[in-house]
Amino acid sequence: MTTPGRTEHLVLPGVLSAEEAGETVARLLAAQRPDGAIPWFRGHHLDPWDHTEAAMALDAAGEHEAAARAYEWLAAHQNGDGSWYAAYHDGDADDVTDRGRESNFCAYIAVGVWHHHLATGDEVFLERMWPVVYAAIEFVLGLQQPGGQIGWKREPDGTAVNDALLTGSSSIHHALRCALAIAEQREEPQPDWELAAGALAHAIRRHPERFLDKDRYSMDWYYPVLGGAVTGAEAKARIESRWDDFVVPDLGVRCVLPNPWVTGGESCELALALWVMGESDRALEVLQSIQHLRAEGGLYWTGYVFEGERAVWPEELTTWTAGSLLLAVAALGGDEATTAVFGGERLPRGLAPDCCGVE
Repeated sequence: MTTPGRTEHLVLPGVLSAEEAGETVARLLAAQRPDGAIPWFRGHHLDPWDHTEAAMALDAAGEHEAAARAYEWLAAHQNGDGSWYAAYHDGDADDVTDRGRESNFCAYIAVGVWHHHLATGDEVFLERMWPVVYAAIEFVLGLQQPGGQIGWKREPDGTAVNDALLTGSSSIHHALRCALAIAEQREEPQPDWELAAGALAHAIRRHPERFLDKDRYSMDWYYPVLGGAVTGAEAKARIESRWDDFVVPDLGVRCVLPNPWVTGGESCELALALWVMGESDRALEVLQSIQHLRAEGGLYWTGYVFEGERAVWPEELTTWTAGSLLLAVAALGGDEATTAVFGGERLPRGLAPDCCGVE
């Protein structure tokens, strides 16, 4: 069980008690391999984005040594071009099951590393991870298109897939801001990254046609807000515009329309986006609505089919679903590192003014 007192800020009425928070963190720790890898669950695959999400949840719970081991796994297995593969069976670096290299998967290490530094103040860790973050961001920006959007991935043979995903690019926007914060902390300014982040934010806000049409997916609805590219009144208008499409009262958030399937990960990420907008009460309601996904022992089912033959589906308890819930709860609970990373405190702002001839 996690150390008493570490998870006080993870207690949230109707969502987690102190005992439940401890159970969830303990299950995350049990899923982590000795080498630091955190697969979806033991025997399934690891992808770098969800691995990082779970590591961030461990930091939010005060399990800093375990989180550091997760980042060391990434450092040890980074490809020479700064990337990681899309999937490793059970987190085994020698058993790659998808050799594609996805841009948003690779960028997300910057979010995790900055979060860990804010949680621990560990400057030695930041110095050790800086070359890893730098190489990852350079790989990602090698896929940026003239319109600012980021191409989805490189195929196993190195061919660039220039089609861009709005969700992925929004996550990359968040990662770029975290990478710039790391660079500022190290007094190593990266003006090219600033320009790239500005162009990316402008594309997200003003040019939906530059991204593949995936608006059936709830992530494309809320991720521009969660990733910090769409803010203020525009963020509120965006969320209100499709609330009734995606939010199922008392059950959570649909993953994709028109499927009658709510998922824990999307629900928790929407709650985070609502918190970013200053709507903590509505964020809490969303988190409370998915407690039917909590399983005995502390992990969470990926999703639930709520029409026809109603059932938990798929029958898997994923570390990233638990991780997203812990991070949302940590934000609502005022955890300093988590609120800074998702709320934008100490992240650069104003990178993409919608003016000055930008098209």
